[in-house]
Amino acid sequence: MDFKKLVGLIPLFYATSVWAITPFVIKDIRVEGIQRTEAGTVFSYLPVKVGDTMNDDQASASVHALFSTGFFKDVSLKSDQGVLVVTVRERPSIASVEIDGVKDFPKDQLRDNLKQIGLAEGRIFDKSAMEKAEQELKRQYVARGKYAVSVKTTVADLERNRVSVTFNVVEGETSKIQKINIVGTSAFSEKELQDMMKLSTPDWASWISKNDQYSKQKLSGDMETIRTFYLDSGYMEFSIVSTQVSISPDKKDIFITLNISEGPKYTISSVQVTGPQTVFTHDQLRKFISIKAGDIFSRKAVTSSTQKITEHFGDEGYAFANVNAAPEVDKVKHQVGFTFIVDPFQRVYIRKINISGNTKTRDEVIRREFRQMEGGWFATEKIKKSKQRVDRLGFFSSVNVETVPVAGTKDQMDLNVTVEEKSTGNLSIGAGISSSEGLVLMAGVSQTNFFGTGNTLSTQINTSQINQVVSISYTNPYYTDDGVSRGFDVYKRRTNATMISVSQYTSDSVGAGVRYAVPIQEEQMIHYGLSGEQTGINLTSLSPTRFITYINTYGSTTDNLIGTIGWSHDSRDSAIYTTEGTVQRASTELTIPEASTQQYFKLTYQHQWFYPISRGATLMLNGEVDYADGYGGQTLPFFKNYYAGGVGSVRGYQPSSLGPRDINGNSMGGNERVISSAELLFPMPGFDKDTSVRLSAFVDGGAIYDKSEISAVPASAGMRYSSGVAITWVSPVGPLKLSYGVALNPQEQDKLQRFQFTLGTLF
Repeated sequence: MDFKKLVGLIPLFYATSVWAITPFVIKDIRVEGIQRTEAGTVFSYLPVKVGDTMNDDQASASVHALFSTGFFKDVSLKSDQGVLVVTVRERPSIASVEIDGVKDFPKDQLRDNLKQIGLAEGRIFDKSAMEKAEQELKRQYVARGKYAVSVKTTVADLERNRVSVTFNVVEGETSKIQKINIVGTSAFSEKELQDMMKLSTPDWASWISKNDQYSKQKLSGDMETIRTFYLDSGYMEFSIVSTQVSISPDKKDIFITLNISEGPKYTISSVQVTGPQTVFTHDQLRKFISIKAGDIFSRKAVTSSTQKITEHFGDEGYAFANVNAAPEVDKVKHQVGFTFIVDPFQRVYIRKINISGNTKTRDEVIRREFRQMEGGWFATEKIKKSKQRVDRLGFFSSVNVETVPVAGTKDQMDLNVTVEEKSTGNLSIGAGISSSEGLVLMAGVSQTNFFGTGNTLSTQINTSQINQVVSISYTNPYYTDDGVSRGFDVYKRRTNATMISVSQYTSDSVGAGVRYAVPIQEEQMIHYGLSGEQTGINLTSLSPTRFITYINTYGSTTDNLIGTIGWSHDSRDSAIYTTEGTVQRASTELTIPEASTQQYFKLTYQHQWFYPISRGATLMLNGEVDYADGYGGQTLPFFKNYYAGGVGSVRGYQPSSLGPRDINGNSMGGNERVISSAELLFPMPGFDKDTSVRLSAFVDGGAIYDKSEISAVPASAGMRYSSGVAITWVSPVGPLKLSYGVALNPQEQDKLQRFQFTLGTLF
């Protein structure tokens, strides 16, 4: 056949050529049919050029190459007096991609996902990419529990070889879990196991948690939770035999069935320790093993014992210590013995500590928090404590510490510390709102990492109707190399008690002071300071006689030199999202005789205890006792009284409303205060990984007493209790605290306020 005739080539042509041609030398190449594609692009993909000899193999290779570009849906070759003519039909381009009927997802997000698949405006239309996009849309809806979703795609031809692609989505209703069956359980009730699972049938909290929507990942997590529970309860041979997930014909209901095999319950028959005794004796290691003969088998206890021994070796420099608990199972007696095989390997010391990521913060600010020293023996606990202390600085959004063996050595390691800095202060203007104080305008400059030194400089202006403050503070946490901190404060404060349920008066104070904190142990500090303060008092026509008598005796203006001393202990794992640890604070405030108009003292003790009771849930117990009085024959100034009620003390009662009252029913405060609370903290349902939001259930208690027992309102003294729920959210505009509290033992004269909130801080 003469090659001068039109040769129509289909995509299969390059695999098996059915044309027999007379070879010829290519004098020129001409491209026909292109609209968007440049001729040079076609030339670049052709495997032949002018001067080459065209034959069957070259023709097949040329068609193959052009089809492989994906630009063309038809390609043909012909010869015209030695000129190779390449005729193509381009695939259409996508003029637009529309997504109709979508409510659950932002359309821009879906368009970005389609673009990654290859379906986007300006791209070459590919039917396979369109089909893949349909499946991706369905997959995203199925991941949200909408199994009835349907996606239909319409492709419309447009002028200039273009198409518009429209996805018509019918989302359908969300499929809900209607039943979870656990077959094969006898040791524990089915309900008990179901309560351990995140997946559940619909309940009051499902609209937040979405736990009634099936998720393969959640089911896998629930299966592991059940498995762990059985293995920690002695059922060593427990297994999940099979899992069935079915959906109703209308795709609205999901049914889950777990078939389990519990197996027999095992007990510990013996515990042995083997390995070299060059570092620790076997008897020394046994005290770290929390299992003994006769105990019920618990995988958790075995793992914990192994970990404790490993950490003990790690604290002594044996970074590569290997500890294995080898079981010896007796399936007849349903017993298992464990031999802890210990190999300490080589002792290791830290060669260097390398710090990276701190573009602003000085190296020394990070290094001075490290308890693991360069040149010292590797110590697991010191490294953990070092990371925790750097984390507590609040200068970094993340802190990672890695141990890296030094090449060519067996006894050296480096610590690589990588930090990610965050903004620690700026010129700021803000606003807040409180259920007790109304609108609060604030402005100031706050820099907690001043020029990267780790020092804090802050100014604040507060325009609250109750408390108006202008202050400047500066703190150097390492005034001395051994961790003694020093700070200075200058302030001007106006308190307007006429705006709340407190006996009527206003006070204006101006003061300045210096304070120090001295570490006495890793988590303990001694605090002391000295400040001077001048206070002016103004009474109103509604002020009680007691206040008037005090002003007539001591005057309306006082000058005091105040000394403070205190002690604190803080072992919390985090200052913001605490899950475990304790906080204790004890302090004394005392005016200095001969240098002060008034003579009084104030004593405070607070104890907080955080205990993790389950995954994500933490129990917090708080207690505070305060006592104040005058000395040297003087009485306690009434404007130094304690108050209680509201957020921070006893929620559900109006702020500062508890305790003795004047004849107008307003609180006068007192010289004694008792505050207690029990609070269960847990993640907000649906926000498990978001540490900025926390939900809690609480019981508060508190009382204000006064030694004079002067109260115009009977039965105003005594403990008051409340309970309720609260939400804490570290929002972009400041911390938001919401609480709904119900008084448990209110008296007729008590002032209640169930819903209370505060919002706003400097930002």
